[in-house]
Amino acid sequence: MSQYLLSMHTGGGQGHGPSTPEEAEAFMGRINALEADMRERGAFVFTGGLHGPDAATVVRSVDGDFVMTDGPYVESKEHVGGFYVINADDLDAALAWAGKVVDAINAPIEVRPFFDSRGD
Repeated sequence: MSQYLLSMHTGGGQGHGPSTPEEAEAFMGRINALEADMRERGAFVFTGGLHGPDAATVVRSVDGDFVMTDGPYVESKEHVGGFYVINADDLDAALAWAGKVVDAINAPIEVRPFFDSRGD
C-alpha cells in the first residue's frame, strides 16, 4: 500500500466555502461522512486545513544565514487550502478517493504519490 497526498486548491474561482449556517452544516456532514468512510476502509492517515497564503512565512538560506519573509513562496490566485494523506493500493484507488473528496467539497483535488523511502 502506498501513500498519496490529496491537496485541495482554493481561489481562482474554483469552488467556494459554505456561506450560510445551513450550508456549513451540510458541508461538515459531507466531510465527516467522507472521513468516516476513509477510516473504516483503512485509507485515512492525516488531514489538515491551512490558513490563507497571507499567513505564510518563507524561510531561505542566504550566505549561510536564514532569512524569513512574509507571504507565500509563489504569488498565485490559487493556493493549497488543505490536504489529506491517504493509504491506497494504487493510483486508481487514490483517484477514486479524490473523486469522493471533490464531491464533498466542490473544489479541485491534486493527487500525488509519496516516494517510498522504506524501499519496499
